[in-house]
Amino acid sequence: MGQADEQCRHVRAQGRVQGVGFRESCLRYARQHGLTGWVRNRSDGSVEAQLQGSPEALDAMCKWLSHGVPGARVDGLEVLPSRGAFERLDSFDRLPTL
Repeated sequence: MGQADEQCRHVRAQGRVQGVGFRESCLRYARQHGLTGWVRNRSDGSVEAQLQGSPEALDAMCKWLSHGVPGARVDGLEVLPSRGAFERLDSFDRLPTL
């Protein structure tokens, strides 16, 4: 897959998604499926992620995010596709809470 085939999506999961291992599981899932980007907690209690990869991998990740991990309760998942060019990231990382 070339960079031209990649897409970028900005995602925010709301509900009971902090304190249940959601970010760590997101990190592992993304790395196992070849996605790049980042994930972080937000001060409003949500979890936010920037995802980069193939459309198929992004669809699968967003489906996974809509359910999360045991103990999580995802009440809403906002997915915004990036329009136009985006800065290519080389890894998937956990960022500090914003």
